[in-house]
Amino acid sequence: MLNEDKIRLMTGIAMYEKKAEKDVFPVTRYFKSDYIGSHLIRSFITYTFTCLMFVAIWILYQIEDIFNMMDISILMASAKYIGILYLIGLVCYLLVTLVVYSKRYNLASKSLKVYQAKLRRLEKNYTTPSEQNGNEEERQS
Repeated sequence: MLNEDKIRLMTGIAMYEKKAEKDVFPVTRYFKSDYIGSHLIRSFITYTFTCLMFVAIWILYQIEDIFNMMDISILMASAKYIGILYLIGLVCYLLVTLVVYSKRYNLASKSLKVYQAKLRRLEKNYTTPSEQNGNEEERQS
């Protein structure tokens, strides 16, 4: 005879596995610091690449003005200003990345604990009363 509680539990576990396949299970392969660190490195690289692209586009757009002024002190001041803007933006972007991926890791960890509790409950449902009595006798010995 079918046990409806087992069926509900197994269905819930299967639905969770399907939903969490992309978000939760990859997190379990890392320690928190490694998970956040890898995303910080990825964010650093993408932010730097994006800034370089914007600077290159700006230089191409302003190339005529740059050649007309050709004063090294003005060019150095512009480079310093761009560098400061880059660093401020980078720090802000990395702080946002740190907060976001820290929260994602914490949520995934909590979600995984619920999943493991459901698996333990399912395992208890599959053990028969005779097996449980046998395990209790082994513990008492």
